[in-house]
Amino acid sequence: MTALDLRLTQGLTPFGLPAVHLGEPWLDAYLDFLTARCRPNSVLAAGYDLKVFFTLIAKAPEEVTAADVLGFITAQRAGAAAAGSPVVAIGDDAPGAVSARTVRRRLSSIYGLYAFLLARGDVPANPVPRGLPTRRERDRPCSSRGAGTPLVRSPRTLPTILNPDEADALTAALRTHRDRAMVAAMLLGGLRRCEVLRLRMEDLHVGQRRVFIAEGKGGHQRQVPISKRFFALLGDYLTLERPTEADRLGHGHVFCVLKGPRRGHPLSASGLDEVLDGARRRAGLQHATCHQLRHTCLTRLREAGMALEAIQAQAGHASIESTRIYLHLGDDWLAGQYRRAAESIDAQAFADHPAPAPTRSLTPTLRSL
Repeated sequence: MTALDLRLTQGLTPFGLPAVHLGEPWLDAYLDFLTARCRPNSVLAAGYDLKVFFTLIAKAPEEVTAADVLGFITAQRAGAAAAGSPVVAIGDDAPGAVSARTVRRRLSSIYGLYAFLLARGDVPANPVPRGLPTRRERDRPCSSRGAGTPLVRSPRTLPTILNPDEADALTAALRTHRDRAMVAAMLLGGLRRCEVLRLRMEDLHVGQRRVFIAEGKGGHQRQVPISKRFFALLGDYLTLERPTEADRLGHGHVFCVLKGPRRGHPLSASGLDEVLDGARRRAGLQHATCHQLRHTCLTRLREAGMALEAIQAQAGHASIESTRIYLHLGDDWLAGQYRRAAESIDAQAFADHPAPAPTRSLTPTLRSL
């Protein structure tokens, strides 16, 4: 068994791209491969996932087996130090345990590493199972076997959204025109945090009330219509607050740091999170993240009758399946659909089976007494 002394470091490639390294040749080669095709945050997450995995199992990449992977799942879900049992614990409340979604993401990073090493001829097989075979699949020929039972089952929970009063309270707690414009981009246009921060001056089409997303998720581009309220707030920011240093720096980003030594530089993701955290505390809210603002926008659009395909285009979802969750978030829409269907069923039932005519009661009425 070969223990690795991994140290996650960040730097720049010769081409100026953000680079992540762990100090192990095979792992660094894979992270360099990811750097050329993924976003910096995705590369950083993969580097952290690999560091966690190889630190826990204490083996070199060529020594890893399927039993090590299964034991890693146990240790992550149970919060245990030992990784010898392939049994997956149920529940996220164990000390040191991580969520099922986090385990699935880490397994994806490990699988990607070994798929890369397998393609290069460094390892004979990928030790990460795609799933555990079911009894039915064990009785079938190998060629017909599917992925089987997932190694980790993660519940599909509905995302949290803000009600109108919470959204108004959050907006009222924002202190600058810049902050109100950024929140409006997510709350009225459904933009992701990274899409807001990457907006450039040339991406703003005020006359058409649209913004151009040049670097969306997965590298996809799209045109996004946004309410005129956003452009009114944006105009106040550009006229009254945007630092003149931003023009001298020449980066072209819309949203910039307003004060301090980095005045005029592009605002970072941590800076936007800090703005939102402060506003949430001042408004007395328990929840209000950037992604919850996006979910709130797309849910309201669905409740207002916007077609699911249009919401998919607005959100920039590659698959319509990602958009279907807003069918469940829109409680009023679902209740309306059910109510109309139930009324139709009741009407048909009464038409096929009319109620019997009332029989004459033998009990005397008050008038006849």
